[in-house]
Amino acid sequence: MEIKSLTPHIGAEIIGVELAGELSDKTMADIHQAHLDHMVLVFRNQKLDRNQHKAFAAKFGELHVHPLNHSKGGDSEILTVKTTAESPYTAGDAWHTDVTCDEFPPMGSMLYITETPASGGGDTLFADMYLAYELLSDTMKDMLDGLTAIHDGGLPYIGAYKSTPPKGGYPRNEHPLVAVHPETSKKLLYVNSGFTSKICGLRPSESKAILEMLFKHIAETPRLTCRVEWQENTLTFWDNRRTQHHAVWDYHPNSRYGERVSIIAKERPSAIPHKAIPTQA
Repeated sequence: MEIKSLTPHIGAEIIGVELAGELSDKTMADIHQAHLDHMVLVFRNQKLDRNQHKAFAAKFGELHVHPLNHSKGGDSEILTVKTTAESPYTAGDAWHTDVTCDEFPPMGSMLYITETPASGGGDTLFADMYLAYELLSDTMKDMLDGLTAIHDGGLPYIGAYKSTPPKGGYPRNEHPLVAVHPETSKKLLYVNSGFTSKICGLRPSESKAILEMLFKHIAETPRLTCRVEWQENTLTFWDNRRTQHHAVWDYHPNSRYGERVSIIAKERPSAIPHKAIPTQA
């Protein structure tokens, strides 16, 4: 297995691994370590059917059912990511972390792209939330530590995608603004423009001002990012706990098609070290 980094701090291509085949314990351990080291792993030239895609993801934990799949038929653990000339929007066309409205958001997602735009484009940007936190001033870090925010599924799913919510509405949960990664114990910024609606305990104007500043900090700091150029039959596996991503819709009227599988985290986002976090029942 060869590892080729995309930037010094985020992103790597993994060469010499066939995900559809039997993976040894050592190979799985190496992939896990690479995931911890690089956050975003790119596997090219993969031939996977849905069961093989899901089987690889399941090696990392229980598979996630996306809230938007509540009214769709087919495989509930597969999220279709399809954009054509007729699409009113493309999924993920803004900086976000996947489904942080859940009580236990995904620890990681695996997107397998099988159709790329004929004229090019359709890359995905990924941003390092360790570095996003580190680049804040010490005064700002002190202010944000200990605060929590609401992550509301209604923001994207109703507001942007115009979907009909299930009975009881889409998930809505409270998470810390500054979380600790459960495996590395490093602090990271845990807010995103896709789901974070307000900071608890602040006046609306205060919350809006701070969130807009943090969203701008993430969107306008290029050094946080790596860029994944999709090729047909590429699978990218990202750590959803410490990255954000932005799918660039620059290929209209061309099409792009892929399927995503996500893995549920064993713990809620927390501002305390993993050893003190109660595990999911």
